[in-house]
Amino acid sequence: MRTAKFKIGQVVRHRVYPFRGVIFDVDPTFSNTEEWWDAIPEDVRPKRDQPFYHLLAENEETEYVAYVSEQNLVPDMTGEPVRHPQVAEIFEEQSDGSYLPRSVEMH
Repeated sequence: MRTAKFKIGQVVRHRVYPFRGVIFDVDPTFSNTEEWWDAIPEDVRPKRDQPFYHLLAENEETEYVAYVSEQNLVPDMTGEPVRHPQVAEIFEEQSDGSYLPRSVEMH
């Protein structure tokens, strides 16, 4: 088992595709459906045995939730806020452009 390179609240961008987002959860290894896995073209399919990150993501046109392997992420150093509408529900924006999780009541 290896340690995740990125942390919850960190803003990252995809290494290849033009989107960025804030991490809100991390899986130690691939933990999505086989259908999701099979939909990735084989020549660009990442390894399963690495951390996978759940992002509140955005591109130029829209906001969405993304599931991305660690090998395909790099830190986003722009300092620009993430505009995804759920960011404010989950995080408090910090002055350095990073995000801290809000306190959450457990039911």
